[in-house]
Amino acid sequence: MAEQQRYFIELAYDGTNYHGWQTQPNAVTVQEMLNKALSTLLRQPIETLGCGRTDTGVHAKQFYAHVDVAPQPPKGGVEEGSGSPFKGLGDVSLAGLNALLPYDIAVSRIIPVDAEAHARFDATLRSYEYHVHFQKDPFKTKYSWLLRDRPDIELMNAGARIMMEYIDFSCFSKSNTQVFTNNCKISRAEWVENSDGSLTFHISADRFLRNMVRAIVGTMMMIGKKEITPEAIRQIIESKNRSKAGTSVPACGLYLTEVVYPYL
Repeated sequence: MAEQQRYFIELAYDGTNYHGWQTQPNAVTVQEMLNKALSTLLRQPIETLGCGRTDTGVHAKQFYAHVDVAPQPPKGGVEEGSGSPFKGLGDVSLAGLNALLPYDIAVSRIIPVDAEAHARFDATLRSYEYHVHFQKDPFKTKYSWLLRDRPDIELMNAGARIMMEYIDFSCFSKSNTQVFTNNCKISRAEWVENSDGSLTFHISADRFLRNMVRAIVGTMMMIGKKEITPEAIRQIIESKNRSKAGTSVPACGLYLTEVVYPYL
């Protein structure tokens, strides 16, 4: 059997109709749709591994998965002496793959990589955005969180700066997750006001915990509404207690926007 080749697949998706990235029983996920499309196209069982896992309703402007593919002969086989190469994922057209995927999932690149390359463990930076708007807009309903009252952006940014002094974010992690550490190195945490008056929270780190960004935004909203002071975030983080932090905000406003690798 021909040796398998590993590929990175770069994709984007609207998470509205999916129960997150990761395959699970009795629920439609992005990974399931991608695996099905690749299996159909390559005529072999395909299992991808993602750079992380997004929750139900969360979107991704950039997401990577890796997959190992055993090259397949073209239809009709290979004639002796023809020298025809076996067909691997690198020979597949993006148009053909995207035609098999639902309208809300799109693949932009297929990249051959070394056999040891890993979509999850090799990522050195991940970035998210969270979007908030304040006027009813039918075109933002599934893609941004509608708030009635505008929070104080300066207070929230003061809290964000304090948060960046820490690395243990147990207080923002979903309970009972199977991880070895809750330490994350945050390199950016900033609220920005857009030209239309909406707000976007930008956050980048080497890694994120499950539900971390939505819990951070919920806590920032407590600061922005003056329910707590920016300094109070110190006690919340140092408590390492999820119940001390704010509630998780709706998934519709959250986007994974960038995943960085040293070799891409």
